[in-house]
Formats: sequence, C-alpha cells, structure tokens
Amino acid sequence: MTARPLRAIQQVQLGTVMSTDADARRTLQLLADAGFEGIELNGFMTRPTPMLVRALTRAARMPIGRGGRLDWPGLMAQSPLQVVALHEDLGTIERDPEAVIARAVQFDTDVVVVTGMYRFDYTDESAVRELAARLDRVGATLRAGGISLLYHNHNVEFRRLRSGRTAYSLLVSETDPAAVNFELDCYWPTAAGVDALALMRELGERVVLCHLTDRGTRRRGVSLTPIDKSDTVELGLGTMDIAGFIAQARTAGTRAVILETHRNWIDGSPITSFQTSADFLTTHLV
Repeated sequence: MTARPLRAIQQVQLGTVMSTDADARRTLQLLADAGFEGIELNGFMTRPTPMLVRALTRAARMPIGRGGRLDWPGLMAQSPLQVVALHEDLGTIERDPEAVIARAVQFDTDVVVVTGMYRFDYTDESAVRELAARLDRVGATLRAGGISLLYHNHNVEFRRLRSGRTAYSLLVSETDPAAVNFELDCYWPTAAGVDALALMRELGERVVLCHLTDRGTRRRGVSLTPIDKSDTVELGLGTMDIAGFIAQARTAGTRAVILETHRNWIDGSPITSFQTSADFLTTHLV
C-alpha cells in the first residue's frame, strides 16, 4: 500500500513569525501541534537575505521576515518536523552544486526545488527548450550527489508558445524524468485557467511534491465595487478541489502535500491561517 503524503508547509508562509530564535521555536512547535509533519525551506530564508531579494519578495506580497540570521540547521535538528525539500534558484545550483548538495544534506533532505526563473520569457520557445536542457544538466549533477531536482511552477509557465502549447508542457516533455521531476503548485494553473487536477493526473508519479492553496474570496463587509477579488484562502474555504488533489497525491505516491498561503490570512495571522488549513489536512490525510 502506498504511504500517504506527509502534511507539510512552505516556510514563506511563516516569515513574519520566525524572525527570532524564540519565535521560530514556538512556531515550529505550533505547526507540530496542528498536525504538520514537515516543512519546506527556502535557501534565501535560511541564510542572510540580500536587500534585492527582500525587495522582490515584498513586491510579490511574500513577507519573508528576518529569519535568515537564525541557525536553521540547529532549529530543524531540534524540531519534530522533517525538512521535505529545500528551494534554491537555478543560478545558485549551477554555480556551486556541491554547496547546494551539502546544504540539503545538512537539513537531512534529498530534494532540491527550482522555483521558476526571474526575468525570463516563457513565450520564447528556444529559451524554454534551453531551460529544460539546463534543468537536465543540473538535475544529473545533483542526482550523482544523491539529491533529486524538482521544478516548481507559477502561472507564467502556462502562457502559450507560438506553437500553441504551453511552456509548462514543453518543460515536461523536454526534461528527463531520471533527472528532473515536479513540485506541482495547483493554485497557479487554476488561476491561469488550466484544469490543475487533470494536469496532476497527466503528470502522475512525476509529481513528487504538491503545493496546496485554496482560491476564493473573503468577505470584508460592504464592498467598494460589486466585484470581490479572488485571492488565496485557507484550505476548504475556497472553490478549488483540494480533496481531489489530495486523493491524486495518494494515488501518485506524492511524498508530501505542502500548504502555502502566504497572504490574505484570517485575522491577518499566518498562525491562525495554518491552523485552519491543518484541520482540513488532518481530515483528508489520516
């Protein structure tokens, strides 16, 4: 029988409540108390963060906090949570794959995730093909060091190429499953008008990790206009088939389903938000 996926969370949701050692320890314990079993770390959040990265994440409404100054290997060694993966950018991996492998080993994880490309034209087919080749090369290097490489999508990969197919479909077909697989973020294809559950089924066992965020509207009193804005919401409070994604994750042998709701939290609290989503996860992943 296939083991069920772990219940995990992405570190980016937790930046504002992990800026000090005491806050980080408290939050990690609250996560375990809520039923989470794993956490996915970001390389840029586990070491001192350059000003440019902080500016870019603020612009993207991703509050990463100041936790990069903390001893993350030490924190995780004392936490009941397992590190399910480490996010790194492709350039960092290409420049020093040995250091990335060592960092992953330090966190006792064998998965590194590339989180998409900055200032990259996903409508340029030759550029997307070259990206697939780069992923294959670095994936083979990491594999030789015992590390698996995954690619994490956003919505830009679902732009159409001149041929009519999406950049994402090209990345899937042009990468070697022995070197590159996927962390499917179900929110972003849904936002791009793609049937994310059908895509997940098509990818099958290549979905090694799965990001879950629900999508809906949150009532805030009298509306300024007759249109509510869609945004991220806690699991089970939106319109996405979260239970369907979890069921497919079980079928495909996906290692972990990873919560990421990095804005629009209930009461403005990332902790209340993950505790609410945890109730849904523990109901559907027992």
